[in-house]
Amino acid sequence: MYKIAVIPGDGTGPEVVREGLKALEAAAGVNGFTYDLHTYDLGGERYKRTGEILPASVLDELRGFDAVYLGAIGHPDVAPGILEKGILLTMRFALDLYINLRPVKLFAGVETPIRDKGPADIDFVVVRENTEGLYTGGGGFLKKGTPDEVAIQESINTRKGVERCLRYAFEFTRKRNKEKKLTLCGKTNVLTYAFDLWQRAYNEVAAEYPDISTDYAHVDAICMWMVKNPEWFDVIVTDNMFGDIITDLAAMIQGGVGVAAGGNINPEGVSMFEPMGGSAPKYTGQNVINPIAAVAAMQMLLSVLGEDRAALQVESAIQSVVSRDMKSMAAGRMGLSTSQVGDRIAGYIVSP
Repeated sequence: MYKIAVIPGDGTGPEVVREGLKALEAAAGVNGFTYDLHTYDLGGERYKRTGEILPASVLDELRGFDAVYLGAIGHPDVAPGILEKGILLTMRFALDLYINLRPVKLFAGVETPIRDKGPADIDFVVVRENTEGLYTGGGGFLKKGTPDEVAIQESINTRKGVERCLRYAFEFTRKRNKEKKLTLCGKTNVLTYAFDLWQRAYNEVAAEYPDISTDYAHVDAICMWMVKNPEWFDVIVTDNMFGDIITDLAAMIQGGVGVAAGGNINPEGVSMFEPMGGSAPKYTGQNVINPIAAVAAMQMLLSVLGEDRAALQVESAIQSVVSRDMKSMAAGRMGLSTSQVGDRIAGYIVSP
């Protein structure tokens, strides 16, 4: 019995979550596990109605779940940053979701903007440190609003935080068992303090994993090679900001944010899984948004829970629907409605 918290969120979030839950139901039926869902109405509507963003009581409850399944956060009537910081960042730090895991996989039948590249070339994973770096909020203003204003933003990196991210990345590379190569993405030639720590820790941890080949590239080179030769990568590990940037580029080469999913993971606690596409409010209620990323997030959730067979079935069903049934990954041009995509995926899980 798995306890799963569901946060449908804003905009099209509830629509794509509904399709992801269809995949969960089908996978549970085939594999014989059970689950209990609890839905939380966190998001823009609750904030508008009550002024609450993420009550402390809800945060405490989330610690008791096996996983959190999130639709989307972002409301057109709420100023940018309020919900994102108040819900997503608060959960990330309070639940110590110190790994952001981003599979980058091009499914057959999905278009990529990279000419002459296919599914065999675009299949890697980015492991991003998720609780340190420039996103900790360190810094401040001096003489704000004057001609002498100074703004300082500090990148905070601890040995503990860096090392636990690296160890996760080495273990993940070993378990993935593809090329068994882990690439450190940094900027050692300019950011000489933060990435000196990253490089030293990387070298020391690597000595414990002789079966994993190691590699290093500056972040700007990573961006170039990700476009020119994505097949060079197996697993990439990097800090918070660089990970945020390169995974957006990665989403584009795998077919867009409509197919990109991510996990915010605490290996020792509860983890949260979400599609990368955002709330897309202009499509709300039209039943035209692409739910593939939300279903892929459910596939990640099942994998992290240890339901590997179910996770593989969901991934196979995604591959079937995008290659056999969908005309496009773009909202309104899929050839199917949102709910029809979810129904087809559930059908492929039950009857491949």
